[in-house]
Amino acid sequence: MIDAGGTSILLVEDDAETRHQVATLLERHGYQVAEASDAESALAKFADGRPDLILLDLGLPDRDGLDVVDRVRAAGTTPILVLSARDREVDKVLALEAGADDYLAKPFGMAELQARIGAILRRAMPAGTDSEQPGIVRIGDLELDPVSHSVRVGGRPVHLTPLEFEVLRVLAEHAGQLVTYGRLLRAVWGTAYGEEAHYVHVYVGQIRRKIRRADPDGHLANLIVPEPGVGYRVSAEIDPARG
Repeated sequence: MIDAGGTSILLVEDDAETRHQVATLLERHGYQVAEASDAESALAKFADGRPDLILLDLGLPDRDGLDVVDRVRAAGTTPILVLSARDREVDKVLALEAGADDYLAKPFGMAELQARIGAILRRAMPAGTDSEQPGIVRIGDLELDPVSHSVRVGGRPVHLTPLEFEVLRVLAEHAGQLVTYGRLLRAVWGTAYGEEAHYVHVYVGQIRRKIRRADPDGHLANLIVPEPGVGYRVSAEIDPARG
């Protein structure tokens, strides 16, 4: 679990009751919370304080929350978790493609919110690495080395093609986060791609089959989780003993 001590969160929510409930919960868990009820005050507080994480409602009274995502992304890489009543797949895709790191539809449980925050903060930290082997990503029995372009499962090598490796690398380096088809396509195939979701389906299927062959006990059976119509999410934490 992430140590919340010193972690600052900017909570952008126009509904006062919801904002108070979420802020109170986060403060109880040790987070430092700044609040904003509209886009302009949110952008001003972001510029003044540069929080570690932004929780952002899209339905703001002065402008759409996607404008806030655009402005924040133009300034840097501060993680953004969207909290919105818009629960259509197209709304999730628009927010994620704009640069949000994750999307949680209202109403949501506080436990789910905490889990999503933890996953985003783990991604923002240099997780999965150590001083002796910088850059190596480890998730359960999976070990991925971006330098040597090698993958091992339980110490056994998994032979991936260059494209398969890149797909897995992008997903693993965003462990715990939803990666849309468009973001994955552009990261692996290039900026000219964005609509070819079937490319992603094919390569993810091939990666799963190869990992399954190297993982006869099924510890990594739930490593890559589909979000139908949107993208894929790699589990942030997998217990090697249980999968």
